[in-house]
Amino acid sequence: MSREGSGTRLVAEVIKDRLCFAILYSRPKSASNLHYFCIDNELEYENFYADFGPLNLAMVYRYCCKINKKLKSITMIRKKIIHFTGSDQRKQANAAFLVGCYMVIYLGRTPEEAYRVLMFGDTSYIPFRDAAYGSCNFYITLLDCFHAVKKAMQYGFLNFNSFNLDEYEYYEKAENGDLNWIIPDRFIAFCGPHTRTRLESGYHQHSPEAYIPYFKNHSVTTIIRLNKRMYDAKRFTDAGFDHHDLFFADGSTPTDAIVKEFLDICENAEGAIAVHCKAGLGRTGTLIACYIMKHYRMSAAETIAWIRICRPGSVIGPQQQFLVMKEASLWLEGDYFRQKLRGQENGKHRAAISKLLLSVDDISINGVKNQDKQEPEPYSDDDEINGVTQGDRLRALKSRRQSKANTIPLTVILQSSVQSCKTSEPNISGSAGITKRTTRSASRKSSFKSPSISRTKTVLR
Repeated sequence: MSREGSGTRLVAEVIKDRLCFAILYSRPKSASNLHYFCIDNELEYENFYADFGPLNLAMVYRYCCKINKKLKSITMIRKKIIHFTGSDQRKQANAAFLVGCYMVIYLGRTPEEAYRVLMFGDTSYIPFRDAAYGSCNFYITLLDCFHAVKKAMQYGFLNFNSFNLDEYEYYEKAENGDLNWIIPDRFIAFCGPHTRTRLESGYHQHSPEAYIPYFKNHSVTTIIRLNKRMYDAKRFTDAGFDHHDLFFADGSTPTDAIVKEFLDICENAEGAIAVHCKAGLGRTGTLIACYIMKHYRMSAAETIAWIRICRPGSVIGPQQQFLVMKEASLWLEGDYFRQKLRGQENGKHRAAISKLLLSVDDISINGVKNQDKQEPEPYSDDDEINGVTQGDRLRALKSRRQSKANTIPLTVILQSSVQSCKTSEPNISGSAGITKRTTRSASRKSSFKSPSISRTKTVLR
């Protein structure tokens, strides 16, 4: 650490004599041996309400590209590169998030090492909150985010050598389908389809047919709907997809029965699974988080952080505390699941494992069976004033804030899209059964090939 002049805080050295991070309260003066740059107004989080980060996966990618390019530039070979941020605490947190991600992804730092570098002087960073309207009583920290990125790399969720920037930034827009991959080749989160494609009540609606070409190109085999019926499921099943309904009210948490059924469907599905509710944020993120926690033993905070990095705004309000409460039981279920797979592979101890698995249904926090509240009336989302639910508001906000420059219909674009470059299925101990079920569908991929959309040429080293 060193002082860079009056009006600044300590400067953190990320790479000795080459790359630094600073929080400055006055604009820095240029120097022959120093190169300052700032991304505060270049990579900005698009908030729903009071949420302000973390920045999404595309912005992490763009930032890493920028740093690598500067470090390799001949004109900067003798200069110290200083990424600085200003006095806005929210932008400070997002800037530190990007620097920390770079350290974890490209410098091989542990999450704790990256976090310690950023905690220079008397620096502190405000934690990230959810996208709910109103007050917040659950936060994720920078350290949670760094652990999420590290584990995403470990399990194969994150691979920037095959990351398709153009595809991510195109399809995450509300007008272009509003979808994001949470686990490559395994889970897509997307907004709920409607009967027909149109702009209604401030947000874009897309028919099932708009998604079908993209889903087939990416070996999606299963659709899971969590909200009330806004389209006929036959439109997916007639196209060859499996379709499941697991309704629970907008903004609420799922019952244990719904969590169990969701996990059973996903564990037995071949190919990728596309999950949606109204906005594809709250209920969708919550159930996908349950799968990640069970099968990858990630903490609730790490899982929420990763899902929000992939799809900002995911997991809202009480759904956050629900995942914290489910963490221990899901980890235990995952342990039993992997033991069962190992027993099947070894041909031993099958009876003992089956007995253990039977006990999982009765497991709950503090050893007490979960006393589920009576389920709401099926397919009834009208629990908000004037029938406008949280999902409706979030979809409308996302539609209004994003660019409408692209006027080509979603169906046309989807039909011309190509299967994106994909990372391998995470290789975690005892999960061979999941991997085998997923990869069996790979033989179908060649039949879905079509002309490619434009693709970034940048490969990060």
